[in-house]
Amino acid sequence: MNAPLDRQPCQLCLRIVPLTRHHLIPQTRHKNKKNKKTFSRQEVKARVAWLCRACHANVHACFNEKELERCYNTVELLAADESIQRFSAWVRKQQPGKRIRVPRQQSRGRTTR
Repeated sequence: MNAPLDRQPCQLCLRIVPLTRHHLIPQTRHKNKKNKKTFSRQEVKARVAWLCRACHANVHACFNEKELERCYNTVELLAADESIQRFSAWVRKQQPGKRIRVPRQQSRGRTTR
């Protein structure tokens, strides 16, 4: 992203609000053996998405870190998920300054860390 982060849209809901950096491969999973075999060290650190605070909270409410690493490690894969799509469509209609609380959800197929 070349423009200031406050002028870029969220990569999920497309609202122009302050953004946060979401590591598509969670930092706690960087040293995982399977992760090291699948991704280069540079790729692990470079895979980030710029999300608004509400979308970022929703991603972490929907999926645990193992699921994020293995199944949702690109913006396209995240955006294709039905629960993310529903939330993004809803949050897109909200006022940019509105505080949005995201309830913690049970992840589908939740696995232990």
